[in-house]
Amino acid sequence: MSGVPQETVSTLRELGVSTVYEASGRNGLVEADYHQLVAGSRAAGPARIARCGQDDNRAVHEVMDRLQPGEVLVLTMPEPAPVALVGELLLTQAAARGAAAVLVDGAARDIEVLREFEVPVWTRWIRAHGATKTERGELDVAVEVGGTRICPGDLVVLDADGVVVVRPDDAETVLEASRARFTKEEAMRTRLQAGELSYDIHGLRREDTKAS
Repeated sequence: MSGVPQETVSTLRELGVSTVYEASGRNGLVEADYHQLVAGSRAAGPARIARCGQDDNRAVHEVMDRLQPGEVLVLTMPEPAPVALVGELLLTQAAARGAAAVLVDGAARDIEVLREFEVPVWTRWIRAHGATKTERGELDVAVEVGGTRICPGDLVVLDADGVVVVRPDDAETVLEASRARFTKEEAMRTRLQAGELSYDIHGLRREDTKAS
């Protein structure tokens, strides 16, 4: 859907949210707290979006017909609310369609079962409160999640640190910058393990001396 090479997507997933966010010039971070239902899970892929009606999940049922392998299913409402947009049966469909992950800007339920799926879920709330199925909603439209705009096909990277979004046109540049940052941090880790202090490595002590 995004046209970004799978190798790029996989590498961004492994580099992780914090590295990708910093390498993106601190852009694209989803500023909201999510429950990572599968501990240690990482995911990345192009966004497949369902913008549900308020407190309604009819659009989640409909979007399953469009969901492609490797996509991150992004589920939103006009206003985030602790209403369950997804549970065991809908995640069963997402898994059968090959979803890379599900991001729920609402609630999920059947949590103990969801934690057993290979498809990891990030959800803002955990609630049994069920949704209606009366509003069709919209599919494959731009949405705002945690103050960040997500468009269909944008790369969504998720791990224990949260969620970051990368525009497809920026993916290769962000990948290069992320690799460079990772290499720099590896070198710094070696110096720290040898006993150096980050205060000195970053030149902060010299700045303090100048200021005094």
